[in-house]
Amino acid sequence: MKTFLLLFFVILCVAVQAQEDISYQKPDKAILDLIDVPRAPLVSMDNEREWIVFRYRDSYKSIKELSEEELRLAGLRINPKTNIGSRVTYYNNLKVQHLVGKDQAVRDVEGLPEDARLTNFVWSPDQHYIAFTNTGDDVVTLWLLDVQSATAKQLSTLPVNANLGDVINWFADSHALLLKTVPSDRKPLIDTKLVVPTGPTVSENEGQKAQNRTYQDLLKNPNDEFNFEQLALSEIVKVDLDGTETKWLPTAMYDNIRFSPDGGYVLVSRVEKPFSYIVPYSRFPEISTIYTSDGELVKTVLEVPLLEELPQGFMACRAGMRDLSWRADKPASLIYAVALDGGDPEKEVEFRDEVFELDAPFSDEAKSLLKTINRYSGIVWGNDQLAIATDYWRNNRNTKTYVFNPSDAAQQPIVLFDRNYQDVYSDPGRFVTNRNQFNREILALDKDNAFLTGAGYTAEGQFPFLDKVNLKTKTTTRLYQSELKDKVESILDFDVALKRLVVRIESPTEYPNYFFRRLKSSKPEQITFFQNPFKSIEGVYKEVIKYKRADGLELSGTLYLPAGYDRASGKKLPMLMWAYPREFKDRASAGQTTSNPNEFTYPYYGSPILWLTKGYAVLDDASFPIVGEGDEEPNDTYIEQLVSNAKAAIDAVDSLGYIDCTKVAVGGHSYGAFMVANLLTHSDLFAAGIARSGAYNRTLTPFGFQGEERNYWEAPEVYYEMSPFMHADKMKYPLLMIHGEADNNSGTYPMQSERYFNALKGLGATVRLVMLPKESHGYAAKESILHVLWEQDQWLKKYVAGETE
Repeated sequence: MKTFLLLFFVILCVAVQAQEDISYQKPDKAILDLIDVPRAPLVSMDNEREWIVFRYRDSYKSIKELSEEELRLAGLRINPKTNIGSRVTYYNNLKVQHLVGKDQAVRDVEGLPEDARLTNFVWSPDQHYIAFTNTGDDVVTLWLLDVQSATAKQLSTLPVNANLGDVINWFADSHALLLKTVPSDRKPLIDTKLVVPTGPTVSENEGQKAQNRTYQDLLKNPNDEFNFEQLALSEIVKVDLDGTETKWLPTAMYDNIRFSPDGGYVLVSRVEKPFSYIVPYSRFPEISTIYTSDGELVKTVLEVPLLEELPQGFMACRAGMRDLSWRADKPASLIYAVALDGGDPEKEVEFRDEVFELDAPFSDEAKSLLKTINRYSGIVWGNDQLAIATDYWRNNRNTKTYVFNPSDAAQQPIVLFDRNYQDVYSDPGRFVTNRNQFNREILALDKDNAFLTGAGYTAEGQFPFLDKVNLKTKTTTRLYQSELKDKVESILDFDVALKRLVVRIESPTEYPNYFFRRLKSSKPEQITFFQNPFKSIEGVYKEVIKYKRADGLELSGTLYLPAGYDRASGKKLPMLMWAYPREFKDRASAGQTTSNPNEFTYPYYGSPILWLTKGYAVLDDASFPIVGEGDEEPNDTYIEQLVSNAKAAIDAVDSLGYIDCTKVAVGGHSYGAFMVANLLTHSDLFAAGIARSGAYNRTLTPFGFQGEERNYWEAPEVYYEMSPFMHADKMKYPLLMIHGEADNNSGTYPMQSERYFNALKGLGATVRLVMLPKESHGYAAKESILHVLWEQDQWLKKYVAGETE
């Protein structure tokens, strides 16, 4: 009996040690002071850059907010009580500033609702108003901001349905808008927790290949189908600025609504049945119909069937019309693409896609505009004789930019740029646009010249630029290049008429602020004045270090050292390294860097730089390229390259004399967590690791993951070797795993962490699993975030720094 009781006591102690039930914890003051701070507002400017609207929000939600009722249906997460996404980011205050004249003070907006939860902001075409929604305890309502008077009011009491697609669409005259509302006759939802099943749920397949990735939050049974349909149903109502409400379209599952540039027509898409249990709602049947601005039916232009089966590969797409949109420089012309390979990237064809135009009243045959060598990705419209099209092909990372004549398909397009889109050093930049008479963005032109703004990454550093390019001769002239030292200048916009740039300037200790910069003036004009809230880390040392992998590949990372650390002292610090692997098809692109030591040092909750306050050296954004050139795929040598990347990073910092190589930890989130588990399994480089929201068994994602498009049966050895779960018996070092219980990211089911933890535990590894209630792939609740920081800090103290309580 004594033996039995002793054995029972031992088993009970093991169970207690293995399973902790603790309350939310907080990190100490040094970390807390960098996380629990007010955040700067989001800046939104009108087209003429005369007005700024500032949107303020709390840094985090509360766990109470995340605990509100939530239905997960067809790839959506919905609050069924309020009829809006359950994970929406809300703003709670607005302010306005006029940038012209003597009085440029920032003014509070009057009339906002109490306990405001604001979202769905849409400027009116005339830029006088912003429409938005406010989410109350049980309803979403429509509100209006008068920008010039800085006053807000509720425009309608109708319950808004914000569950599907866009919610607010302005009429061209800015006197009214279209609003999705909850139908008055919508049926009550089924409480699936209380339903007694009447039979099994049956799925079948008759020989078709449906190689879909591991989507989450899918429909599971007829009750889910019913609830999804009820939550997707809405009526479209016209709301005038005087509050007049007029029914515009009857109840249906409306998705997106798009006015033609002249406002005379409206393109409306709606979701149809049958639904699916294996793909999200974006691949359910859809019908696109054109109406007049009065709501009269003109024509149904597209009927898309249920898309459960697609050809294999990242470049696969559906056959028939796709990418339906309005042409921005004409009153009412529809643009769409058709795959000339039937959507199958395995087919060898001269051109992948053909782009067509269909003019109002949409009764004639569509005309061809151009054919693209790769998969069509979009057009920047200019005028009847000039437009810019782009395509891309993921398999070889190629993108082409075409100059073409929309009025003459017989005129061959000119290939303006033909490049590897992963080659950031050769990136020509983004075309500058301005607003036309229809309030649509079109190409900013000066005769035959267009303009490009670019980030300006080079091997010598970052130098943002403004270029003028002649679209006929293809010659480029540099109009401006940032020469700021010890700061970063990002070019956001260029006004061709005023010869004025909108830029954002920051430094490691100066919070990003907005400026006007005239091309002929050396001094920019500051228009926002945000202050640095992170004074305690102003004295940290920051440097982008460059080093080489064993095979000669150029790598880099941003090295931080604690404030007050004497680099000549010889004192050896523990180090925390954070990284995320990326796939490349060529070594040259893989060796490029976009890190800039002059960027503002921003200690957000997921950042490792918080541990500078604890005396750690930090190597952030360390390069982890996985390269596969020619016929070789990157993942064919994933483990070897992963370990080589890590060793090169540690050796580089060690050669500077700053770190104790026996006290190095590695951390990562999502695919970075997958990296961490593999490094602790296949190398002897680290003392411990932190893996957040990862996937560890690739056989659970059998139809591809991350950059891998081969399925498991095509490359079983790759799936096996890359999966740390398959090598759990080789785990060598302590691993902290953190995962949101409500993770909705494709492939990173919470089960991935649970099963991997059980395997490691069963094999005697040192491992801790923290499951965060209500949290998704990224963490949102303040309680969760502070607890994550506490967990990470305790883990590093114990297994890296060697501190004991």
